[in-house]
Amino acid sequence: MAMNFEQARQNMVENQVRPWEVLDARVLDVLGRVRREDFVAPAHRQLAFADLNLPIGHGEVMMKPVLEGRVLQALDLKSGDQVLEIGTGSGFLTACLASLAGHVTSVDVHADFIAAAGQRLAQAGIGNVKLETGEAVNTWQPAGQFDAVAVTGAVHEIPQRFLGWLKPGGRLLAARGESPVQQVVLITHEGEGRYREENILETDLPYLVHAEPPRKFVF
Repeated sequence: MAMNFEQARQNMVENQVRPWEVLDARVLDVLGRVRREDFVAPAHRQLAFADLNLPIGHGEVMMKPVLEGRVLQALDLKSGDQVLEIGTGSGFLTACLASLAGHVTSVDVHADFIAAAGQRLAQAGIGNVKLETGEAVNTWQPAGQFDAVAVTGAVHEIPQRFLGWLKPGGRLLAARGESPVQQVVLITHEGEGRYREENILETDLPYLVHAEPPRKFVF
């Protein structure tokens, strides 16, 4: 029997995401509208709404729906916000960010991710996104600053250069620390080089390229 994707999507929102303390109506609406099944590999289409990190290639994953909901809620996006996403991945979170904000710049080190995400976003009718291929931890540099920065891969430590991309009042969200227990933190730029940090939840995600913990030597 064919899967009822609309019913599965609503079940995901009501039975997974909402009980995980995601109560922002705009976030729940976006997760209930954007077709998650169109952003996963064909082999995983039947698992699009499962409570799983789905593999997308290059050792990367698509976040669980509950984590995506918490990320979107914590960023508290406004309709005119300029957003930077570090780690485009499948493009699904990109689509959600773009549906909540004014414009999204999304960068990924993997050119094939960028190409596939571009096709998926175009098919979804989402045009307020600029996709770029680049290595953000050390080399890639955006043209300006942003109201929000979403880091979708883990980092051992948050690079100082990421904080420099925040406007005063801007928010950066990232999973920081050592696997298997990383802390999702929200950092708010309060102006004049002052930053406020808030712990959101624990998770475990693959690291961004060049953001892994230093290797430990065993004698």
